[in-house]
Formats: sequence, C-alpha cells, structure tokens
Amino acid sequence: MDFIDLAAQQARLKPRLDAAIQAVLAHGRYVLGPEVEALEQALARRVAVDHCIACASGTDALQLALRGLGIGRGDEVIVPGFSFVATASSVALVGARPVYVDIEQETGLIDPERVAAAITPRTRAIMPVSLFGQCADMARLGALAEAHGLAVLEDAAQSLGATHHGRPSCSLSRVAATSFFPSKPLGAYGDGGALFTDDEDLAAHLRSLAHHGETARYYHQHLGLNSRLDTLQAAILLVKLECFDEELEMRRAAAARYDRLLGELLVIPLRLMPGNLSAHAQYSLLLDDREGVRARLAEAGIPTAVHYAIPLHRQPALADPRCRLPVCETVCERILSLPMHPYLKPAQQERVVEALRQALPGV
Repeated sequence: MDFIDLAAQQARLKPRLDAAIQAVLAHGRYVLGPEVEALEQALARRVAVDHCIACASGTDALQLALRGLGIGRGDEVIVPGFSFVATASSVALVGARPVYVDIEQETGLIDPERVAAAITPRTRAIMPVSLFGQCADMARLGALAEAHGLAVLEDAAQSLGATHHGRPSCSLSRVAATSFFPSKPLGAYGDGGALFTDDEDLAAHLRSLAHHGETARYYHQHLGLNSRLDTLQAAILLVKLECFDEELEMRRAAAARYDRLLGELLVIPLRLMPGNLSAHAQYSLLLDDREGVRARLAEAGIPTAVHYAIPLHRQPALADPRCRLPVCETVCERILSLPMHPYLKPAQQERVVEALRQALPGV
C-alpha cells in the first residue's frame, strides 16, 4: 500500500500526459511556453480571481508574495507554529521576523484569538495556513487584519480546491500562494507553485519579481528571482486539472469513509471547521503513544507520516526560545497521518483501520 498513490493517477491519464509532453517537445518553448499562460488562465478562472502568476515552487510563491507586499527588515509576520518550514522560512528570507502563535487543537489551524494578542506596531501581515486541505478562519482573520491595517497572505500550499463559506481557497486574501509539489491535491511531476490576486498592480509586481525583477526586456527595475514554472510542468498540470474536480470528490469520499470507520474505534481526526469544504491533502489523527502506534502499523505494512514532528518555533534555523505554544507542541507529539489519495479503495481503508484497531493500546 502506498501512502500517496501517484502511479494510479498516472496510469489513468497516461495517454493525455504523453500527448501534452510531446506537444511541448514539438514546439520547444520549454520556458514560458503557451501552456504556462493557459494554466494561469485556467487556475484564475477556477479560483475566481483576476490574476494567477505561476512560479517555480510553493516556497518561492510565499517569498514572492511577501516581497510583493513590501515586507522586509524590521517587519513582523504572524504565522502558526504548526506548519511546514516554508511558512516561517519565507518570512525570514525576506528579512522579516516570523511571530509564532498557537493553534486550535481540534483543527490544527491558527487560533484567531492568539493572532489578535500577537499584533504589535511592527506587524505587517498575517499568514494563516490552510492546513492539510482546509482553510483557516479567514473571515475572522480578515476582519482582524482590516481593523489593524494589516495584509493577509493565505498559505494555501495544501488547499487548492477547498472552499471557505462557499469561496475558493486562494481567493480569500489580498494575495495567496499554493504549491504543485507532486503530493499536493493538484501536483506536478516536480516543483511548482502559483500566486493569486485580484490586485492588478500587485500582480504585475509579482510577475516582475518572479522574472528577475524585469519590467521590460533586459530592464530590471527590481531585485527579483528566477522563479518560473517549467512549460512541461504546466502541460502536465493542465491535464491533471481536467480530472481535478472528480479527484476532489474521491478524496472527500475517502475522508468520509475514514470518519465512519474510525468512529467505531472512538478515534477522532482533526475536525473540519463549519463552513469549510476541504481538499483533504492529508487525513490526520491525534493519538497517544503516537510512535508506538506508528511502529505497529509499519509492522502491519501500513505506511504513515508525521506532519509535523517539530513545531516551527523549535526548528534550529528559526527557533524562538522565548516562545511557548503548548497546544502546538502537544499536537506535534500526537499527530499521525494515514494513507490518503483519490484512488484509495474502501478495502484498503478497512485494512488501515483494522491495523489501527490492533495497534492502539488498550483496544
């Protein structure tokens, strides 16, 4: 059993993928080819924003967004302590300080009340993470940001395809960033990312920053990055986008099946917040004796993952020794992710849950 079965999807799409790749090889425009613009337009329509800017990775997308907002040395950006390292490293890489706040234990999402308490005169932005496929409380965070004159940047690396009170993830803030890492709900066959905004001036600035700061051919007005999505990856993503809605429904069906099966064990996954429709990038539980359970599942042939074992404020490169986030630290000790992908079969899920039943202490 695979934790994420990319081969099943590839087998389904192989003729279309082969044709798309051959088309790129035939026209030879490997950088900024027509497929890149076509993908940007398709994604902008899907998310219901005016502008999508493709780039080289989700991490680049976050850093570009921060730079586009003018955030730099001396500024503070509020982030959750529970996320992949790129959430905080992107802030540090533009010279700003990530300010870590605690999360809600039931959802793993950033706690808006903690955000409010963390705002200082140096705060320039709030970066909520749409964790494991579901959006943070963007409505409350947006209102809080507006009251304090702050920007909101949605880290939507895992949540393309999700909605929050009927609005698509990536359309919930002034600028949003997503990732096309292969394991994401919409994944490439390599790295890739994208930015989304309705702000025309910001979109132009972001595109310039992603293309060496260029505003005209060989005229570089800004200090930018070389962060362009390869044409081959855009072609692959366009094919995958054709079945994305169906795969999202398959993910949601798999999550509902886990909910039902695990309910019989009285094991509760991270809760879906009211008003949210998740993209279900991961399916995660909070368990006592996480490492023991994980070892017993491995013995039974069940792959698992830990997202994330070390909170951001304890990562050596980004540590804040003054920071205390008790909920975050508890979740990092207890979190365990089960196999999750669109092609997960009911019999496989039953096998996972039966193995978990035998692995749990006292069950």
